[in-house]
Amino acid sequence: MMTWRNLVILIVSAASAAAVTACRTTGTAAADAQLERGEYYEAQRTYRKIYNKLTHPRQRQQRSDIAVRLAQCYMKLNQPARASQMLRNAMRHRSDDVQLQLMLAQALQQEGKYADALKAYQDYIGNGGNHEDASAGMAGCRLALAGDSPTRYRVTRAKTLNMNRSDYSPAFAGRDFDRIYFTSTNRYSAGTDASGITGQKNGDIWMADRNERGEWTRPEPAEGSINSTHDEGTPAFTPDGQTMYFTRARQEATEHTGLEIWVSHRSDARWSEPEPLEIVKTDSLYNFAHPAVSPDGRWLYFASDMPGGYGGYDLWRISLDRGGTPSNLGDRVNTPADEVFPYVRDDSTFYFSSDGHPGLGGLDIFKASKTDTGNWTVSNMLAPLNSPADDFGIVFGSGERGFFSSGRGATRGYDHIYEFELPDLHIALTGYVTDTEEYAVPGAVIRLVGDDGTDRRTRARDDGSFDFTLDRGVRYAMLAAAEGFLNARQEFTTDTTAEDALYGVAFILAPVNRPMVVENIFYDYDKATLRPESRLALDSLATVMRENPTITIELSAHTDRIGSDSYNLPLSERRARAVTDYLINEAGIDARRLSSKGYGKSRPMTVTPRLARQFPQFQEGTVLTPEFIASLDNDDDRNAADQINRRTEFEITSVDFY
Repeated sequence: MMTWRNLVILIVSAASAAAVTACRTTGTAAADAQLERGEYYEAQRTYRKIYNKLTHPRQRQQRSDIAVRLAQCYMKLNQPARASQMLRNAMRHRSDDVQLQLMLAQALQQEGKYADALKAYQDYIGNGGNHEDASAGMAGCRLALAGDSPTRYRVTRAKTLNMNRSDYSPAFAGRDFDRIYFTSTNRYSAGTDASGITGQKNGDIWMADRNERGEWTRPEPAEGSINSTHDEGTPAFTPDGQTMYFTRARQEATEHTGLEIWVSHRSDARWSEPEPLEIVKTDSLYNFAHPAVSPDGRWLYFASDMPGGYGGYDLWRISLDRGGTPSNLGDRVNTPADEVFPYVRDDSTFYFSSDGHPGLGGLDIFKASKTDTGNWTVSNMLAPLNSPADDFGIVFGSGERGFFSSGRGATRGYDHIYEFELPDLHIALTGYVTDTEEYAVPGAVIRLVGDDGTDRRTRARDDGSFDFTLDRGVRYAMLAAAEGFLNARQEFTTDTTAEDALYGVAFILAPVNRPMVVENIFYDYDKATLRPESRLALDSLATVMRENPTITIELSAHTDRIGSDSYNLPLSERRARAVTDYLINEAGIDARRLSSKGYGKSRPMTVTPRLARQFPQFQEGTVLTPEFIASLDNDDDRNAADQINRRTEFEITSVDFY
């Protein structure tokens, strides 16, 4: 990433230093000096000129050596595709150099070519490379290839805040989240025309306000004396928004750039002349960058390469009210690589970027959470907050929304500010209330009670439908009630998965004083003997009786049109009595709550919505009289109509049995 390297000039790693030392080439002294000072943009320009002139076959080794150094520059400038190309060129003549295999794997990963990168890491280890150097990269590639890493965050580029160069490291001033500061290298910045490190202007701190419509105004340079010809960036603020900490990179023509944290105070709507913040009393060349203030204003977090860390840049903190010695955040957070850009959300949660923990490529954003034992657990924020490019400088506004910086999609290596939001989960319940024949029950009252204290009511619409919004991981009990019907109850628990969900439920209310068919009651042919397969339906009817102990019912049996009344009526009466006998003798239902009646073929069935769905050849509302059935042309349809008429029903006759 171009701009974070602008503010945090990495100490050349042991592997990179070895690669540079091993390929000292005649005529490259000026470029080598630029590279070692961290002037990556100028170094790649100088190396490129030399590289393009080395065309003779005897110069292949020299050309290969320069390709390695060009790859190093391109990686620092957030141009991994160019780095990969240079590394492949170099490996034609240095195929046994395992360090180049490691560099190629890292470049491929930052391109988002995870399968190729994983193979390159495996080749590196297989050829004797250090497994520890490749383990985080391999884990990150597998994480990306697993396909289950994207989260629910929505990410969009913040159009108003981005200008024509790199814009990054946003920070809110104050608790109202209506003023934002950030770093920009746009053409109006006060820095030099072109930094040798990035090829851009040095960064300045800019700001924008949110207007009454909630839109960000056109950015302007921070008021007062913050900005200079040096590189300023990564602002952070005390909770009241009146004190700003930021990073300044002071550059000298032939010296390494030094990173310092400076502080300024707001007075009369302007920022005062800043002063360097002394974190440790030393004249060393150690770097201090990326300040972040805790929400209570007591602690300053920062990144530094000072002694006592775990390698590269580590995250530290120091007390703002007591001073003292900085404390390292420990090996749960810090790695031998770089941990930078902290952002403190509360006393048990902070965010940072790292290329040492397993990630998707370059710098990834991580969340650190404090456990009950006081230790930190670190988790990758995954896609879409993270990408193959560098992702860093996150800041939260109200709720689960805010801004961060990323080099994604930047063909010229520029970073830009992105807005993110975690949308609210939409967990909904939709349902219908019908009677046993699937007629809608409009106006039915549905009550929803949850173990989280929820207690809500709604009424079914004209078509029997209703809906509720729900929460995750709650156990709900629901009751549906309507005049002229028995109540119905259901229970369920919503999932704890962090994703939208839609639940469906159907209430079937038993009507009072209207017969209901008892499905799956079977008798022996020409007899009133219940067949064994009827037991399940009869036991379900007994359950209804037990759950509604105040109701009494009439059991009725009906025959088809075939046969005489003198035959059908007694048969139907015996069959109805067989059902009541089972409920009394087998299910233990009080005999006083039951009566039986045989109707023979005197009450032909009217086709209900339920029957019309099961037998689409019959229209809803049709009465299946003997005359209608006889008029049917198809034997199958006549048999189906007779089957419908042969039925057992029950009807609730009272609801006040005691």
